[in-house]
Amino acid sequence: MSDETLQPEYRRFDGEAEFQHAVDQLLAVPGRELRVFDPDLQGLRLNSPARIEQLERFLQASRTRRLYIALHDPGHLTRSCPRMMNLLARYAHAIQIHRTHEEIRSIQDAFLVLDASHYVRRAVAEFFRGAIGVRDETEGLAMRSRFLEIWGSSYPAVSSTTVGL
Repeated sequence: MSDETLQPEYRRFDGEAEFQHAVDQLLAVPGRELRVFDPDLQGLRLNSPARIEQLERFLQASRTRRLYIALHDPGHLTRSCPRMMNLLARYAHAIQIHRTHEEIRSIQDAFLVLDASHYVRRAVAEFFRGAIGVRDETEGLAMRSRFLEIWGSSYPAVSSTTVGL
């Protein structure tokens, strides 16, 4: 393997199509733990058959794969994403979804971090402007650490048996 293939990659994006492409690219990278923080998950298209297929492929690749989601408001997920809720029912052992405590609900960025090396980040969740980093362990570790802080200020909120939160 050449040194060039090990170099971190960083690319900015400025629109929804570029954001969705960045998420697709991130989900195609091999990894073990995907951590997602988003205020309401609306931008991630979690009712799209293609996105659910990507997440399912990620989870099917190994019994040790995990998906952790932290959000402020689970309403969109529970009311508008039956495909994601079905995936949660099938992979309840591998997916955890938490809701943040009231005191941190002012956090308005959004990010996905795969292991501690790859990420997609938007500084403000309501805008599709941000960046993707691949093999960027410095920023990836920082984002994973930030996710763990958010996770520590959250509680289990959505399960495969939750109906109509």
